[in-house]
Amino acid sequence: MNEFFTLTQIDQIATLIRARSSAQPKVVIILGSGLGALAEAVEGATLIPYQELPYWPVSTVQGHQGRLVLGQLEGKDVMIMQGRAHYYEGYSIAQIGLPVRVSQRLGAGTLIVTNAAGAVNPDFTPGDLMLITDHLNLIGMAGLNPLRGPNLDPLGPRFPDMSQAYDREIGDLARRIAKEKGIKLQEGVYACLAGPSFETPADLRFLHGIGVDAVGMSTVPEVTVARHGGQRALGISGISNKANLDGNTVTTHEEVLEAGEIIVPKLASLIREVLQQLPSD
Repeated sequence: MNEFFTLTQIDQIATLIRARSSAQPKVVIILGSGLGALAEAVEGATLIPYQELPYWPVSTVQGHQGRLVLGQLEGKDVMIMQGRAHYYEGYSIAQIGLPVRVSQRLGAGTLIVTNAAGAVNPDFTPGDLMLITDHLNLIGMAGLNPLRGPNLDPLGPRFPDMSQAYDREIGDLARRIAKEKGIKLQEGVYACLAGPSFETPADLRFLHGIGVDAVGMSTVPEVTVARHGGQRALGISGISNKANLDGNTVTTHEEVLEAGEIIVPKLASLIREVLQQLPSD
């Protein structure tokens, strides 16, 4: 298992992708559980199964198709990850950040990352979208940081600033578009846990007490790598289940996928309009 990757290894993957697709992605989009349908709208699409890329973590979770889709969406060259891998699947934390590293070497300056998240804020309802305004990197605090190992100086500094992990200008754009389209857009702090077990009521009460609004098992490692490499990040969670602070509700992955069916049309509409209005790099 690779605990870190060299620029040579990262560039090896980027070279293979360039050989398969003429797209020059300016935006990389990561689609979470049950949210893969947006990739079907890509024009002139090149499809690359993750298994065909060296070192690339392969998705094993239902609702993650596990392939790259390169082409054009809303006039922008994009690289869409139709499904992601998670730390709990047995990959190193460096592998979780590897796809973002590759996107940087392909020239993508913006990361749009989505996920299915459980509500911690009791005011959130399954099917809501939440603009991630900040995150709590609990697994990173415990040592699972994708920047661990030799620093890749050509990509970013040893100690990157994370005071604005999520780009404020793009966040404002998403707010305005949601308002214009009549899409209810919650806002809040996302916490990343390692998984794969869902949280206990005590876990959720703790997270609620420290200011968390939604919780999941992804996104934060990818955004950390993005910011190290100078990419701007927009994060949107699809709220898949109600806050279970009292322990009277059973949470299932099937529930997550069902909520995705409600979330996808709104999320796709929002992302497509953001892409349309996103300034060119």
